[in-house]
Amino acid sequence: MRTFSTKPSDVQRAWHLVDAEGLVLGRMSSEVARLLRGKHKPMFAPHLDTGDHVIVVNASKVVLTSGKEAKKIDYRHTGYPGGLRQRSYTEVMANNPEEAVRKAVRGMLPKGPLGRLMLKKLKVYSGPTHPHAAQMPEPLELSMAVARQRGL
Repeated sequence: MRTFSTKPSDVQRAWHLVDAEGLVLGRMSSEVARLLRGKHKPMFAPHLDTGDHVIVVNASKVVLTSGKEAKKIDYRHTGYPGGLRQRSYTEVMANNPEEAVRKAVRGMLPKGPLGRLMLKKLKVYSGPTHPHAAQMPEPLELSMAVARQRGL
């Protein structure tokens, strides 16, 4: 019997919809990264992009735990000497919450061309609406949201 090796033509991509309202940023991002990477599929291969498309809505209502919103710093560099810029996550969430979610997911994906390819399948919106209704995304009930509602 020969060993099965996944080929790019074997990959079937689905669309998932995640409502981020009230979810913890890091826990939600790890679940989204798992879907983008394709680790939930039996045909997962680390050298291929086998993941699905993910739409995240209500990114402005995501929460950070234990006061991290004020303590955590977002760094970026302009590319010029002395160009390191920093701002707190309070400012980031107020001005551009989509970027906060995108950066959190990006840190959990592989570095390099494969990770950048996976990140292109992530669509983040700060409000409850999105323009991808034609793809008929299936709503994804994340396990941590269920656990929090039950009081665990």
